[in-house]
Amino acid sequence: MNATTTRSKVAIIGSGNIGTDLMIKVLRHGHHVEMAAMVGIDPASDGLARARRLGVATTDGGLDGLLALPGFKDIGIVFDATSAQAHARHNQVLQAHGVRVIDLTPAALGPYVIPAINLDDQLDAGNLNMVTCGGQATIPIVKAVSQVTRVHYAEIVASISSRSAGPGTRANIDEFTETTSRAIEQLGGAERGKAIIILNPAEPPPIMRDSVFVLCEPADRDAISASVQAMVERVQGYVPGYRLKQAVQFEDLEAPVNVPGLGWRQGLKVSVFLEVEGAAHYLPAYAGNLDIMTSAALACAERIAASI
Repeated sequence: MNATTTRSKVAIIGSGNIGTDLMIKVLRHGHHVEMAAMVGIDPASDGLARARRLGVATTDGGLDGLLALPGFKDIGIVFDATSAQAHARHNQVLQAHGVRVIDLTPAALGPYVIPAINLDDQLDAGNLNMVTCGGQATIPIVKAVSQVTRVHYAEIVASISSRSAGPGTRANIDEFTETTSRAIEQLGGAERGKAIIILNPAEPPPIMRDSVFVLCEPADRDAISASVQAMVERVQGYVPGYRLKQAVQFEDLEAPVNVPGLGWRQGLKVSVFLEVEGAAHYLPAYAGNLDIMTSAALACAERIAASI
């Protein structure tokens, strides 16, 4: 039996920037998965046109169009790259058909998944939520610190080019902050988490930059730095453009600070500065915020397919 016949067939709902970039990643780098269909609602979208040129089955009928495709019964995994609002119906219908769903929206109906942290724990889940671009970039760092010492509070700031923030991103800003904040606590291990997103209108467009600020119990600084570096290397395994901008920074907070919901705390402040350069498969290299989402989603699908 050749490699093609053993690969799992996947479909993508959402023919915008994220869905199109993901399609190209699947076509170029899929080892255990192969493209079966690209789904959109705009017949004139570049994503659908590109899919047709690449020989991928398409429909502009949305989810209903996907269900009507002759090859739908062979599809085992569907990526949803639409919106948090649309995802609820997509997930319900697809899971009723026995299809696994990888959610690139902030809907968070399924468990939060960051490949570097907990993918193997969620391989049986019917719906895997990719958190947010800021979450994929920063929560691994919070987790790295919490593996060494107790984290009281973690705050992340994700700065992305306004050019890389499409209609879906802009429509889901509230969901972005809420979902990321919860995931900082649930996956990162912080007692409290806060997320901030900045749309930077600078020209030329800057690549994605992320700042992670952690208030934790005092611990060996070399151990924290080593844990952060090891985590960065894990993320680089599926996002090559992910990197530290400088060495991990430390500051002893001798005077207590008031952490909302936790009261007055003191300890060690850890600051980590990152940047994410995109692979430029379809999106420009500055759109690392979108690249890290599609890369994480593909990593999940590859691991699920390999486990079947």
